[in-house]
Amino acid sequence: MKPVRTAVAGVADELLALSHRIHAHPEVAWEEEKAARWVGYALNDLGFDVRPGTAGLPTAFTATLGSGPLHLGICAEYDALPGLGHACGHNVIAAAAVGAAAGLTPLVDELGLTLTVFGTPAEEGGGGKILMLERGAFDGVHAAMMVHPGPVDVAEADPFAVAHLKVRYHGKAAHAAAYPEQGRNAADAFTVAQVAIGLLRQQLPGRTRVHGMMTRGGEAPNAIPELTEGRWYVRADTLEQLAELQPRVERCFEAGALASGCELEIEPESRPYSEFRNDAELLAMYRRTATELGRRFETGTPAARMNRASTDMGNVSRVLPAIHPYLGIGSLPAVNHQKEFAAHCVGAAADRAVLDGAAAMALTAAAVAADPVQRERLIAGRG
Repeated sequence: MKPVRTAVAGVADELLALSHRIHAHPEVAWEEEKAARWVGYALNDLGFDVRPGTAGLPTAFTATLGSGPLHLGICAEYDALPGLGHACGHNVIAAAAVGAAAGLTPLVDELGLTLTVFGTPAEEGGGGKILMLERGAFDGVHAAMMVHPGPVDVAEADPFAVAHLKVRYHGKAAHAAAYPEQGRNAADAFTVAQVAIGLLRQQLPGRTRVHGMMTRGGEAPNAIPELTEGRWYVRADTLEQLAELQPRVERCFEAGALASGCELEIEPESRPYSEFRNDAELLAMYRRTATELGRRFETGTPAARMNRASTDMGNVSRVLPAIHPYLGIGSLPAVNHQKEFAAHCVGAAADRAVLDGAAAMALTAAAVAADPVQRERLIAGRG
């Protein structure tokens, strides 16, 4: 549809400038004040009604245009990784979301659309979309979509369900040389737990993951550590499988407490992220429009495995029809969550991904709105 591509091309400079600006000012989960503001400003300039602080989250927003009976959502992410900056390319996601909105702006009334862009904070472990779902931000939306950068193009998301755990051991400090018998070593507790997890992996299904790190290991080498902390992720194919696996992992941490005499605290950092349910019809439309734009999809290669990365968009997909395709940015051998990948997220291929992702989402939304069968399916909630 020529008007969509023309509209995206007309704001290309602004979209790329937005992507680069967010990339140059990385903000971690729940602290994305600049990024949320910049994306909101860009949507306000397009005529959207921008409302910050959605669902009581300071760095979330909604931006809405139109009042048609079919309500489509586009999700923008903009949080960065601690210490790695935009090594997952959320600057590309945010700019592409604005671009999709720009592509649809001239057609919203003609297509009978209500279009909402959701500014969703804290995807990297905080679960912003889950809180927005629970607090009603997505109520009345018939379908949602977003795009995500990766090494290569992959249409179908297949992420792990994941639980994010914060683990803390409380021991007792003592002089490590003079009075070691008076201490209870909270670092030893982590050592025991990590050994137990390593052994547990021998009996875990192949499509599971358990990984993490210690974020606090003690205060001084001559003092027995009295407090240690860590962050651990447990992943499985589905929420149901995750519910079976997580207690087994937690027992490994309990073993550390038992062996060391320390006290254990485990608390979730967010609600569990769900597996993703791709809407087949939306995905087929996206494949067709992206292919027409010159994108080529890969499957079955190591580079394509980014589609297994967990996302809180999975929780959205359990509530309403959704897609979450990946856009290649020519980064190989660099892959997501590497500093080298972050450098590629403002390269020429990433810039093309911003514009192609914007056009592909806008064209997909327009195709859905113009198709009487798909339109009725979504409005009727038969996703």
